[in-house]
Formats: sequence, C-alpha cells, structure tokens
Amino acid sequence: MKILIANRGEIAIRIARSVRELGYIPLGIYTEQDSNSLHRRYMAEDARVSSYLDIDDIIRAAEKLGADAIHPGYGFLSENPEFARRVISKGFIFIGPPPEVMEIAGDKIGAKEKAREAGVPTLPWIIAEDPDDIREFARENGYPVMIKAAGGGGGMGIRIVRSEEEVDKLYEQARKEAENAFGDPRLYVEPYIERAKHIEVQILGDGEKVVHLYERDCSVQRRHQKIVEEAPAPALGPKVRESLLRDAVELAKHIGYVNAGTVEMIYDMRRRKYYFMEINARLQVEHCVTEMITGIDIVKEQIRIGFGDPISFNQEDIVPRGHSIEVRVNAENPLTLMPSPGVIKVYREPNGPGIRVDSGVSSGSEVSTEYNPLIAKLIVWGFNRSEALRRLERALNEYLIVGVQTNLPLLKAIIKHPVFRKGYHSTRFIDEHWSDLMASIRRREMLHTALVLAIAYKSSDKLRSKLISSTSYTMYTNGLTDTRMAAIKRKAWIYWVRLRRGVRRRG
Repeated sequence: MKILIANRGEIAIRIARSVRELGYIPLGIYTEQDSNSLHRRYMAEDARVSSYLDIDDIIRAAEKLGADAIHPGYGFLSENPEFARRVISKGFIFIGPPPEVMEIAGDKIGAKEKAREAGVPTLPWIIAEDPDDIREFARENGYPVMIKAAGGGGGMGIRIVRSEEEVDKLYEQARKEAENAFGDPRLYVEPYIERAKHIEVQILGDGEKVVHLYERDCSVQRRHQKIVEEAPAPALGPKVRESLLRDAVELAKHIGYVNAGTVEMIYDMRRRKYYFMEINARLQVEHCVTEMITGIDIVKEQIRIGFGDPISFNQEDIVPRGHSIEVRVNAENPLTLMPSPGVIKVYREPNGPGIRVDSGVSSGSEVSTEYNPLIAKLIVWGFNRSEALRRLERALNEYLIVGVQTNLPLLKAIIKHPVFRKGYHSTRFIDEHWSDLMASIRRREMLHTALVLAIAYKSSDKLRSKLISSTSYTMYTNGLTDTRMAAIKRKAWIYWVRLRRGVRRRG
C-alpha cells in the first residue's frame, strides 16, 4: 500500500514514520519553495505541486506516484470536505472523517445544534448577521462577548467585544478575516468567559464504535493560537472529567463520527461548568501528548480505520499513565511574537528519557513567512506533572537554534510562572501575565549579555571578536543553560565589574 501525505514539515515526517512502521510506503508532495525541505527525505517518492491547497495538483501527484490512499495531515485541506470528496471519487482512500461528517463539524453553528440535540451543554449564542445582532445579544447576556467564524477555526475570525463602542469595528474585522480564511463570512456570537480553560477530548470512531483517549488542556494561547498543551488537564475534578468525557463520546456517536477528531469544550473555572465549543474533524497538532499518556499511535489508528478495520481496543483497555506536556517551538520574536524568517544555521535538539521532538527542520533549513512559523514540537512525559515540568525545563535549556529568532525564551518563562506551575492558568494567561513574562525574558537576556561580555573581556582578541559577532553571540547565549549560568554567574559578575571600571578609565 502506498499512502500520499498531502502536507509538509513536521507533520508530514511524523505521518511518514507511522506509515513505514505499518509496512506501507510513504509518498510526498512539495512546492518549489520546499525543494530542500526536510520532509522530502522521509518519503519513498514525491512529486512537485504548485500549492498544498491545489486539489487538482495533489490528485495528479497521487495518480502519478501510484498512491492507494491520501492522508491530509492537519491544516491546508485536512478539513475540506470537497477535497475528501474528490479524493474518494478518484478511487483513493481518504484517511480522515467522511465528507458529510466534515461538513457537520466544519459548520460551527450546525455543530452547536447537534450538541444541543445530544444533550451536551452549550453557551447561549445567535447568528450575527449584522452589528445590531451583537448589540441585542449583549443587552441580554452582557459584555464581554465573543464573535466567532461559523466556517472555520484555528483562531481566525475571532474577536472579543468588551463594549458597545467596539461592535462595528470588530464585527467588520472578524467578517473579513473569516471570508479570507474560509470563504465563509458567517459569524455567530456567544458570551466570553473571562476565566476559562480550553479542554479538548481526543476521540476515535470506526462507524460502529466511538472511544475517547482522554482530554488535553490547551489553554496557553497567544492570539487564539495554542502554544502549550498538556494531558491530562490539571485542575479538573474527577466528576467534571468523567462527565465531560462522556458527553464528548455521546456527541461523536450522535453525528456518526468516523476516524480521529476532537470535541472541544470551554471550561468555566469560576462556575466549574463546561460547554461545547466545536469539533475538529482532523488530526490535531497536539495529538502527541495523548499518545504519550495512552501509548496509542493515533496516526496508525487513523490509517487502520481508513482502510476499513475496526478499532482494535475497547474503552476499558485505555488506561492513561503519567503526565505529558507539549510546547510549540516557533520561529518568531519572543517579545513581539512576529515571524522570524531566515536560514537555521545551527540546530540541536534535546534528548534523554521521556523526551520526544517532532521536527520539520535541521541545520540549513529555511524558515519562510509563507507558512506557519512552527519549527518543531517538544513533548515530554513524566510520572506526574511535577516531573514532566522539570523534564521540560531541562529540555528547553538543551535546545539550540541559531539563525532565526525563536519563542524558546517565552516558553521558558511560561513554564516557570507560578500560575502555570499550579495548573490554574486560563486562556487569558499570556495576556494577564505578559509583563511578568517579558520581565523574565529580559532578565535572562541581560544576564546572558553580561556573561558573554565578561568572558570576552578575559579572552584573546581573536576569541573576543568571535564571541561578540552576531552568529557566535547568538549561538553562545542560546546554548547557556540555567545550570551553567548559575555555576559561572559569580565569576562573570566580577569580570563584568572589572570591565565597567576599565571602560570608565578609558573614557
């Protein structure tokens, strides 16, 4: 069997590995810009396409390479029912939910109706055909409210409205963004919960049976995009967890869900109640933490279900073990969160017990602004959350990426923050604690600078010049772990004081 992976980067590599372990042959696609992309090395064969969104090109590539099935990964065409329909009509197996299930899940308004039918709690909501609908809804339910796109997710088409004066401007922004992103300008509005967790339940269905693989907490987000995820979700009581998991399975059964997907809930931390949010009919970026605590390869299960096999285990066979946390390593400025394109000159991943890295780059890889800035996903496992956090801290300190800016300093600051350590963080964590996080990053940068200058002061002219050159400086400072910094901080401070005195004398 040959399986075409209609995607790029780390997810294409991750799927290719499972394909090979099942004894099948992975096939790939690439664009001109991705001619030197790492994911090409993991494919038995591949073909060039004009775009990862060009359905005709992808189907032609599948025909040319002799594929039997197509796996869409996530993003791009993964939730496009028309793509799934075209794949099936051409005689290929589509490894994902059927088109009709995608259509139900992809229509956020329709999915809310299905949840209501299944008896799953939902927040009050209305379709917002114009700004006056939002004003009327807010008069009844109060501000703040959230405007959301009806035809898609991924943080696009979302605006939080806190006052009547903001309605017109934010409505128009959300409508335009939804139309550009999904070709669907429809919006709906619902109350915005200030202290909320974003909880998602991993589900698998084979047409006869639906099981859950427990839940994940995806509350740490910037611009409505997740950057830290963990399983199981902290701060959920056992009764709430049991009820939430049961409702997710009931909803999946109600819509006849097939293959892998997630039922997403918003959890009100003050009222300790959860509400249905949406269904994602695809593999999620953060599926790895679920794999780490259950031992189940979700991609393999996707492929088996796609080929018509039943789920090989029952709900009682799934016993979660330990705790797993994932962070998304992005090529972006950690202070401004703006993309940082360029060539990765040095790339060194952490390793050791309980550490997994799903990466799509290596030394020499180019990071483009054309695609998502995700470089890699760092996933750790521990017997409990405390061990997982300590392991994650070690792994982040070992990570070395030179040539582009990354959000590694921000990730280090997040996992050290006391609110996150306690597990009481909400979806507003980054907004609420931004000044704390920035102060932590700047303190670290200042210490790194002092250390490098101190070492340069005690070095030869040649080494000094090399140390303070942009590339070597970045490599050295990024490579300094907290443990190493603590060991040399005192000596470096003495050197730094001497350097300052020397500068004063020369001045």
